[in-house]
Amino acid sequence: MTPGYDQPLYILAFDHRTSFQTKLFGIAGTPTPDERERIREAKRIILDGLLAAADAAPPGTVGALVDEENGAAVARAAKEHGLPVAMAAERSSVPEFDFEYGEDFARHIEDFEPDFVKILARYNPEGDRELNRRQAERLARLSDYLGPRDTKYLFELIVPLAPDRQSARSRLVAAAIGELQAAGVEPDIWKVEGLDSVADFRLVAEAARAGGRDDVGCVVLGAGADEATVANWLRQAAAVDGFIGFAIGRTIFWDALTGWLAREHDRETAVDMIAGNYRRTIELYESAKAPA
Repeated sequence: MTPGYDQPLYILAFDHRTSFQTKLFGIAGTPTPDERERIREAKRIILDGLLAAADAAPPGTVGALVDEENGAAVARAAKEHGLPVAMAAERSSVPEFDFEYGEDFARHIEDFEPDFVKILARYNPEGDRELNRRQAERLARLSDYLGPRDTKYLFELIVPLAPDRQSARSRLVAAAIGELQAAGVEPDIWKVEGLDSVADFRLVAEAARAGGRDDVGCVVLGAGADEATVANWLRQAAAVDGFIGFAIGRTIFWDALTGWLAREHDRETAVDMIAGNYRRTIELYESAKAPA
């Protein structure tokens, strides 16, 4: 089956696990049952913010990216509300990609039947070749599994670079995409880091659609950057054919949840803050889109 997804897609990403637990909640070890419930409530607040702003774009274009560990109930609730749902399938915060549930990854996907399966992989074409080979082999397994299914493949590509190589980011992202495609990794959507210019985003989109992959889409990730930085990335990407939206999380929800946890505002205010940030992000992207 030819890969691809070319419809607008505005994902609120809150599949964070390690960073959510350690940086937002300050929990170093295994959460207690009460702490676990508090984490899950925070994810429900994010979903409520998403739902409050869901009318900012047509049905089917606003969606949730969540994890199974703390977001299983939220994923099911999002599906009940008719939202596109993406589920994370990678182990959190590890340098080498592997499946969160190992050889049992397929059963976990089938338990939820999400619209998208998302993985995050760190892949540098100038890096460790053997590491890249091992990762590509696992990532291609997911392509083989998802290929005949309705669930789409959402690949978050992080290219770790030294400070003196930052200017080569777009070229290396495009090279990473080409190497992964050659290894049998065929995402429907590439989730890519923010870049400096329209030309940089165009180079990446062309790599994603090379070799007859005309319907493959790209979305921009937020990387927890400040609102102004993310806004600049979105304006550049929205002008490029092949970019269909974004998958952004911390920039939208972090301050709202930080204030809620510190008791600076209540749950309703946190929901309203997330909804407002999400709505503005959608409106910014929509206003910057190139004419059809």
